[in-house]
Amino acid sequence: MATRIGELYEEDFYVWTQRQAEALRRLAETRPNLELDFPHLIEEVEDLGTSQRDAVRSQLRRIIEHCLKLEHSRAVDPRGTWYDSIIDARAELDDKLSPSLRRDLDEQLSRLWTRARTKADNGLRRFGEPDAADLLPADCPYLLDNLLADGWYPANRRGLPDDR
Repeated sequence: MATRIGELYEEDFYVWTQRQAEALRRLAETRPNLELDFPHLIEEVEDLGTSQRDAVRSQLRRIIEHCLKLEHSRAVDPRGTWYDSIIDARAELDDKLSPSLRRDLDEQLSRLWTRARTKADNGLRRFGEPDAADLLPADCPYLLDNLLADGWYPANRRGLPDDR
């Protein structure tokens, strides 16, 4: 079991944190004579996993936001920055994404899409592109596999050159 837990730590840190918190709860119920602050220890272990999950979700929202801007904006100058942002977010995901967190992204894609779309809409309008903001689709047109794939970017609807 110890080997499997060690493997799980390396393969899926989020699941490891959840299982460790549950094991600590079971141990706390036995009321061992140990100087451990079980309630806070459990909370901290769970928070480690939650923080990683939230970081992964944040990176996917960033990818979606910048894919939307690449696809719908007429702006030329910030395009390179949007590409860089997507590349950076994918690198962050590569370091953190585990099988359970990938499933979480798949389950949460619609909700993450909505928040990223709102941010892209706001940014486009703020920088004078309300017509581009109006073209943002209501539902996510992107596959999770594409959003996570190195080198994949949506086609630009404005016919601008690819300036990566």
